[in-house]
Amino acid sequence: MSSSNLSVGIVGLPNVGKSTLFKALTKKQVDASNYPFCTIDPNVGVVAVPDPRLDKLTELSKSAKTLPTTIEFVDIAGLVKGASKGEGLGNKFLSHIREVDAIVQVLRKFTDKNVTHVDDKIDPESDKETINLELIFADQATVQKRIDKNQKDLNANKKEGKELEPILTRLKTGLEDGKLANQIITDQEEKKLIKDLSLLTMKPMLYILNVDEDSTYQETDYLTVSAKIESELVELPAAEAKAMLAELKIESSGLDKLIKKAFAILGLITFLTTGPDESKAWTIKKGALAPEAAGVIHTDFEKNFIKAEVINWQDLLDAGSEATAKEKGLIRQEGKDYAVQDGDVIVFKTGA
Repeated sequence: MSSSNLSVGIVGLPNVGKSTLFKALTKKQVDASNYPFCTIDPNVGVVAVPDPRLDKLTELSKSAKTLPTTIEFVDIAGLVKGASKGEGLGNKFLSHIREVDAIVQVLRKFTDKNVTHVDDKIDPESDKETINLELIFADQATVQKRIDKNQKDLNANKKEGKELEPILTRLKTGLEDGKLANQIITDQEEKKLIKDLSLLTMKPMLYILNVDEDSTYQETDYLTVSAKIESELVELPAAEAKAMLAELKIESSGLDKLIKKAFAILGLITFLTTGPDESKAWTIKKGALAPEAAGVIHTDFEKNFIKAEVINWQDLLDAGSEATAKEKGLIRQEGKDYAVQDGDVIVFKTGA
């Protein structure tokens, strides 16, 4: 599984800065020639996940190429109240959001007399409530349809129908109470049973406050960014962007934070490979075992997996070379049941 087909939808009410943020993101777009089969639609941005570990490994191995892992952002048309009933782009909006793996909600905190807010007031919590309600209404309709269909399975005394009934009932009640599906159903086995419902509020969500440029990027429950500052930063050469961040007393850009957090809410981790040809980051689901990780590099590697030679990236850097790391006994041999950790540098050994 490569992350090029993992997508995060950016949603928000009109005039919250969603498209400004998306435009800034697409300026960070990766060179598609490095990623075969990567056709990029106008409303899709494939961006590199910032990873300083990779640059350090490139230096260590004197790699000819550095290939970060990627994540796909989709700019989803602005939502309006009543979308679940077909208002605005309504159904089109909902079908686009159904296709993404996670949702980033942009909430407006900035003031600008020239940019009117759809509700004539700056209230991020109200924006969030409007969006969540539309997603909940759409999910209610989906759940009700399944309840009606499931009734036939119950009448026919089918095992699946009996298993599903209490879950559907809980979902219906919870959604009516204004809860998101991911707050109602938390058990992994239950999640599997309702996966085919593709509920919108079951998707992982990240909230972003788009703040005024003179607001510092303070940490809140939300990620805070200034879309205006981000737009300026991406236009600058790397050294000038770094100087601007230092001047603003910000460690890393809001976009870099957003990319990393979006990657994390998808439940993904990165393992690394390094050598003279390339240093590369690979994406897997947290908890994936070594053969599955090998399969991300090549499907035959999973089938013919023998063992994995593993070292933590920092241990490899500290050792100074693979040869020294081997001498010091820092490289471990791991088998089929090894759960790969974020930051592992791996060489897979396979049989024919």
